[in-house]
Amino acid sequence: MTQHEMIMEYLYDRGSITQMEACSELGCYRLAARISDLRKRGVKIKKTNETSKNRDGSTVTYARYTLEE
Repeated sequence: MTQHEMIMEYLYDRGSITQMEACSELGCYRLAARISDLRKRGVKIKKTNETSKNRDGSTVTYARYTLEE
């Protein structure tokens, strides 16, 4: 199964994906590049930015990708 297929399956099953989830669960270290590939193939994917605190207490911003309806 390709990374593109794994990401699509993950999005269908779980609804969204972040870079951390892609790394830990799919072994995909370049999620943004794979999302770009999927968009070029016509897949409608929405990006939202989220913020949270990291383990040091600093505020970090990261992308969450979902399929557009």
